[in-house]
Amino acid sequence: MAKSVTIADVAREAGVSISSVSVALNGGPGVSDETRARIVEVARTTGWVPSLLGRSLSGNRAFAVGLVVQRKPEVLEADPFFAGFIGGVESVLEKRDFALVLQLAASRAGMTDRYRRLALDRRIDGIFLTDIWLKDPRIPLLATLGLPTIAINAGNGACPFPTVRQDPEPGMRDLMAHLVGLGHRRIAHISGRKGMIHSAQRLNAWRMGLDAAGIPHGPIADGDFTSKGGARAADELLSLPEPPTAVVCANDLTAFGFIARATALGFNVPKQVSVTGYDGIQLGSYIRPPLTTVATSPHDLGRSAAKLLLDLIDGKTVGDVSIQPASLVVRESTAPPPT
Repeated sequence: MAKSVTIADVAREAGVSISSVSVALNGGPGVSDETRARIVEVARTTGWVPSLLGRSLSGNRAFAVGLVVQRKPEVLEADPFFAGFIGGVESVLEKRDFALVLQLAASRAGMTDRYRRLALDRRIDGIFLTDIWLKDPRIPLLATLGLPTIAINAGNGACPFPTVRQDPEPGMRDLMAHLVGLGHRRIAHISGRKGMIHSAQRLNAWRMGLDAAGIPHGPIADGDFTSKGGARAADELLSLPEPPTAVVCANDLTAFGFIARATALGFNVPKQVSVTGYDGIQLGSYIRPPLTTVATSPHDLGRSAAKLLLDLIDGKTVGDVSIQPASLVVRESTAPPPT
């Protein structure tokens, strides 16, 4: 087995001290541009790889950030939103040699406990706070722990942490106007998980769209952000004496489940019932019929959140960041209501 190249080997080849190599390779001041360039070139040609353990010990850092998600593994596997978010995070972490520690929790209590252990064990330098609840016990916990934290779509309420937001209202407003413009007057909603901020945001946008058009609120079914929840909601809504002619789902997975079950029950989508989603995951363009949805930008959310978190870990002052709002994508799952 070939011997690993050490920082001492780089210093010897470059004709400088070990401390000069450390300063140059970590971007610190105190060496000339010429010396820095020579050291970097020697490190490259000798195949030197920085030791994460050494960096952690010398800098009192773990060089890792955390993401704890309350999801069953099979649900997370089916939801491409988090894949996009993690991709955006990794595009930033890779350049700084930081690692992402991802953990799944089966319950809210388990999720809170994982945050606490990650912080107290010093396994991470900061954390992403996602899937925020209206009354979220993680917020006071993380504030007490003093762990650098970036929140994702925390809403417009009081949040003690810097937040990356993507405004859902423009896309949802356009979605409701699209359905009303097609002639729909019986428009149902399949909600997300109760108590979550983004569930409440999408529910309120549905209500506001109906109010703006002077249309009574249609029925609401619980979908839980899952395809199984969408299928259960199809059984509930399509068995009503007057079933809805359009259904607004809280996310795309819910819409997929609804469409599959509605089709099995003999309903034609969209001739008998129009269906819409939220998230804009790529799979929505390939199902039949292709899904009308509100497209979000999970990759941009992840990238912006990672940049903020690393700045916060570095001791910089950061504030809230907003990326481009969610936007309507009209496809073939919506049509005028049956006459």
